[in-house]
Amino acid sequence: MTYIVNDSCIGCKHTDCVEVCPVDCFYEGENMLVINPDECIDCGVCEPECPVDAILPDTEPGAETWVEFNRKYSELWPVIISKKDALPEADERDGEEGKLEKYFSENPGEGG
Repeated sequence: MTYIVNDSCIGCKHTDCVEVCPVDCFYEGENMLVINPDECIDCGVCEPECPVDAILPDTEPGAETWVEFNRKYSELWPVIISKKDALPEADERDGEEGKLEKYFSENPGEGG
């Protein structure tokens, strides 16, 4: 098992999860985070830290496509190990449907 980040993170990008990750397997895009599924040690400490419930085990229904999504972008984006402020529109985007099609950016974040 591994954990993944889904589209609930898009437009929010809370980073509470990166502070608790013991293996630094989070990677930062311009408007979301992903987990490298090959680096994740399945400890699960990140999941309860996400205020928008964007982190799920890969055993959840529909998670299979997110495993590959997370793998792809973790190879392109920089690692993030320090907490940062959420995006300014985080409260507005929380719970919104269709964020992948509406807002997703392939651009990397700053990392750090």
